[in-house]
Amino acid sequence: MRDDLRAVTKAYDFALWLLPHTAKFSRDHRFTLGNRIEEGALETLELVVEASYTRDKRVLLQQANRRLQRVRYLIRLAKDVRQLSLKQYEFAARAVDGIGVEIGGWLKQQTRGKGRDEASPESV
Repeated sequence: MRDDLRAVTKAYDFALWLLPHTAKFSRDHRFTLGNRIEEGALETLELVVEASYTRDKRVLLQQANRRLQRVRYLIRLAKDVRQLSLKQYEFAARAVDGIGVEIGGWLKQQTRGKGRDEASPESV
């Protein structure tokens, strides 16, 4: 499977799992922490989808990576304030790590590809 499809699929699957779980957050945390986690996951999904249709993907992938990092900390906070169980946190943390690995690999591929194109004799 292509890097872009793996990243999009993992981000989509995570968002699909996440939305019903944040909907169960208590009122004290639903409209602050829950919304921020949801927005972060959905923004990450949107960025990887957009990157899959864009020629210069690096900027979008870097944004997705930064956004995913914020989601990672918000999920940890949700666990610490007992809005996610330890089992749910473990699942979410693994999912976020998997998305990060895909985005990182895709970004690395884009960075290597860019350098190769600029140095290749065909581009001169």
